[in-house]
Amino acid sequence: MITGEFWNKCNSWSSRMSSSYKLLVKNAKQVVLVCNNAEKYLTKSGMQNLCVIENGSVVIDRNGLIRAVGPSDAISGQYPDASFDQVIDATGMCVLPGLVDAHTHPVWAGDRVHEFAMKLAGATYMEVHQAGGGIHFTVEHTRAAAVSQLMSSLSSRLARMLRAGSTLVECKSGYGLELETELKMLEVIDKARELLPINISSTYCGAHAVPKGKTVAEATADILQVQLPKLREKITAGTLCVDNIDVFCEHGVFDISSTRQILQSGKDMGLHINFHGDELHPMNSAQLGAELGALAISHLEEVTDEGITAMAKSKTAAVLLPTTAYILRLPQPRARDMLEAGVIVALGSDFNPNAYCCSMPIVMHLACVNMKMSMSEALAAATINAAYALGRSHTHGSLEVDKHGDLLVINATRWEHLIYQLGGHQELIRYVIIKGNIVHQNDTVLSL
Repeated sequence: MITGEFWNKCNSWSSRMSSSYKLLVKNAKQVVLVCNNAEKYLTKSGMQNLCVIENGSVVIDRNGLIRAVGPSDAISGQYPDASFDQVIDATGMCVLPGLVDAHTHPVWAGDRVHEFAMKLAGATYMEVHQAGGGIHFTVEHTRAAAVSQLMSSLSSRLARMLRAGSTLVECKSGYGLELETELKMLEVIDKARELLPINISSTYCGAHAVPKGKTVAEATADILQVQLPKLREKITAGTLCVDNIDVFCEHGVFDISSTRQILQSGKDMGLHINFHGDELHPMNSAQLGAELGALAISHLEEVTDEGITAMAKSKTAAVLLPTTAYILRLPQPRARDMLEAGVIVALGSDFNPNAYCCSMPIVMHLACVNMKMSMSEALAAATINAAYALGRSHTHGSLEVDKHGDLLVINATRWEHLIYQLGGHQELIRYVIIKGNIVHQNDTVLSL
């Protein structure tokens, strides 16, 4: 529903119009803004009542920012003589914000497809881990991999995510567990940010596992005394960009005490706290994150009632990963309890060698079926709330004026088809647009 205040804004924007723009997407059956009052996130009822314009258009300016969005008649009336580099006639189609994947591990070498058979035979995550598989298997191969190899595989994976509708992706390090490889991974992520059109949020995850031959105390000391100081030096010098800090807080990995030290040190460097918590055991990670002012906590399959209450109060986002629970046959994250408590619920794919999923539309579908979220809740969780979890909801996650012109055009007359058609996103997504540039176009026309 469009408010009078919204159209007052539109009228003021028209006074700032120039005559030439990058892109016009016109006559869409539906334009899903998600929200339209500069909300940083949505909770509860807001996630159920998304802002949708019937028969709408979007104008993107030469800076790649949204200049206007509204009913097609109103937009054409405001821009009668404007010229556009490109025009997309979206008649019979829907426009949505670009999807945001709030949790991925896309930089690694080594194939772990053999572990899927172990899991199907009943091996738990920690049993695979203790058998020399899991993270340590990937660490060995990633340490040995050349930068060019890592860059090539990362580019390919991000391209797949982009074709599935993701326009902003969080990318973690974490398969080095020592300074040299962690820096190598972060530098590859930085290079991808420079070369590829997709938006990236970079996360240092040196505390992803305890390296072989070290105790938790020794691993923690290495992170605090060696890795983080070097990271700070590079960030200060402007030779490396890192946005977030992550720790795998879990039994047999990093305990609450070491997690607290590492996260606080990262926060003192200006990094957002965004970490793995309460995945396999109730560790009180949610309470710790709330206490530290964490921007987000991921997984939370074993979160307690007290943890949910703490996150709702602190406005710490819960990044839920239905792919992981599905593949590892874990209890599903308690999405409905979190939503009812007022937690900011976001979604991520958890793309990694253990959960190989590049598609946020599939993630949203699993969230609806397995976590009992509605389709509108899932879309909000994969757009504005996922952007909030990365500290980017002021620029991404909704179709609002002055935000980045990142959007999808899908070949369907209702936006819900993107979630409803399990695995159908490859045919549904007609255009992926980032900052007003068409970065993926699918001209395949299906016929029966």
